[in-house]
Amino acid sequence: MTNNPFSNRASSLSGPARDIVPVVTSDSSDLAEVAIGLYVEAGGAVVLTTVQGETRTVQVSDFSILPVGTTRVHATGTTASGIHAMVLA
Repeated sequence: MTNNPFSNRASSLSGPARDIVPVVTSDSSDLAEVAIGLYVEAGGAVVLTTVQGETRTVQVSDFSILPVGTTRVHATGTTASGIHAMVLA
């Protein structure tokens, strides 16, 4: 394995995510970790709750990145698929 350039860096909102994890949409449960953004493979509607506590619906195209802090991706109303949370963990 090559040298890990992230080993001595502190996580930062202005830097890259540390990991990307599949999202299970839910109307009642938050994400395991707050996402700094979402990556969406197949476009459609994404209904999400922001870190400000607001519920928003956005239309995205295939292979979209949503750079918004997200605590939940709702099942009801979300038609996009292949959603992944970008996290700092």
